[in-house]
Amino acid sequence: MEPHYYEVNLGWQYARLGQLSSPTLTESIDVATPPEFPKGIPGVWSPEHLLVAAVSSCFMTTFLAIAENSKLDFDDFDCRAVGKLENKDSKLQISEIQLYPKLVLVDDSDIEKGERVLQKAEKACLIANSIRSVVTSKADIRVIVKDYD
Repeated sequence: MEPHYYEVNLGWQYARLGQLSSPTLTESIDVATPPEFPKGIPGVWSPEHLLVAAVSSCFMTTFLAIAENSKLDFDDFDCRAVGKLENKDSKLQISEIQLYPKLVLVDDSDIEKGERVLQKAEKACLIANSIRSVVTSKADIRVIVKDYD
């Protein structure tokens, strides 16, 4: 596979607020110091949120590719993610990211396949594999209730 490059531009706006953009994307997003830090701005995406979001969204897209290749029939997927910021070795870092994927299957005979696909996605997620944070998941797999008339 040839290398791929992803360009992101950051422009400082004022105080602790910046704006992220990319020449290949149509929308920009504001980013700021989180309110837990001095002069942080509440209600704005922070680098910490973006890191956790990058892992979660990569996990989802990896899951979707593996699910398609595995012919896993599912009705819904979502994933809550929580990043733990702490001081380790005198450095602040996101030390852990916990993923909470919720998978709703169409057929209860696919539960084992769904578990395998989620495990493969966790191992293959390129963003999780690119960072030092420990990334783990605790899946919630359900089967959709079918109504028969």
